[in-house]
Amino acid sequence: MESVISKEQATGVKKSGVWKRIKASYQLYLFLFPAVVLYLVFKYYPMYGIQIAFRNFTPSKGIWGSDWVGIDNFVRFFKAYNFWQIIENTVSLQVLTLLFGFPMPILIALMLNQLNGRRYKKFVQTVIYAPNFISMVVLVGMLIVFLSPTSGIVNHLIVLLGGKPIQFMSDPQWFRPLYILSGIWQETGFGTIIYLAALAGINPELHEAATMDGASKWRRILHVDIPGIMPTIIILLIFTLGNIMNVGFEKAFLMQNDLNYSASNIIPTYVYTQGIQKAQYSYSAAVGLFNTLINIVLLLAVNRIAKKATGTSLF
Repeated sequence: MESVISKEQATGVKKSGVWKRIKASYQLYLFLFPAVVLYLVFKYYPMYGIQIAFRNFTPSKGIWGSDWVGIDNFVRFFKAYNFWQIIENTVSLQVLTLLFGFPMPILIALMLNQLNGRRYKKFVQTVIYAPNFISMVVLVGMLIVFLSPTSGIVNHLIVLLGGKPIQFMSDPQWFRPLYILSGIWQETGFGTIIYLAALAGINPELHEAATMDGASKWRRILHVDIPGIMPTIIILLIFTLGNIMNVGFEKAFLMQNDLNYSASNIIPTYVYTQGIQKAQYSYSAAVGLFNTLINIVLLLAVNRIAKKATGTSLF
C-alpha cells in the first residue's frame, strides 16, 4: 500500500511540476500553439488518407466506402515490368548526387574560411549563393537553351573545336550528369552558408594554439576546422541519406522527355504519371507510401549508426 501511495504521490508531483512550468512560461506555449495546430491540421490529420493505398479508391464512394484490397497495390508495383528500372534510376541518381554534391559545400566553406580578403570573400559567397534563388522552371529552361543542338552556346563551342553537336537533353546517358551538375551549381551556395556558420563557431584560440605549434593551414583545416564542423556534417549526412529515395520531382519532370525516359523515370515522376495523368489513385498512393517507408527505415538506421559511431545523432 505504501509503495502504491508513493507512486501516486510521485506521479502527482510530476504532473504538478509540469503544469507549474507551463503556467510560468504560458506565453511561449501560446506562441507555439498556432504552429502545433498547423501541423496537426495539415500534416497529421491528412494521414488518414494513407489507407487509399490499401483500397481500390473510387471518388464516388469516398475513402471509407471504397473496397479494401490489402497489399494488392504494392504487389502490383513490385511485379511491374519497369520496377527495377525505376528503383535503379532513383537510387543511382541520389547516390551520385550525394557522392559529388555533398562534399562541395564543405570544400568551398573550408577554402572561403581561409581567405583574408573580406570583400573578395563576400563576392564569392554572393556569386555561389545567387543560383539558389533561380526557380526550377527557369533553371531547366536555361539548360534547354544553352544545350540546344542548333542554337545552344555549348554545342557551338563543340562545333568550333571540331566536334559534332550533342543531343544533351534527349540522350539518356546525359540525363544524370546534367541533373547532378545543375544541382551542384544551384544548391552549393546554401550548403556553404551552413558550414561557414559552423566554422564561425569554432574557438579562435584553437587556431592560435595550432599556429604557435607551427601547424600549417592544411594541418589546421585537418585537425581544427574539420573536427569542429563534424557534428554539422553528420547531421546533414543523416538527413541526406534518410531522404535518399526522394529525388527532386520538379527538375526530373521538367527535364524528362520520351527520348530520355529510360533514365529519367524515377519514383516521384512515376507516382505523378500514375496518380494524376492516369487517375490510378490507390496504386500511386501505394508507390508513394513504399517510397516513404524506405526513407523512414534508412533515416532510423543511419541515425542509429551515426549515434553509435560518433555520438552525434538527430535523436
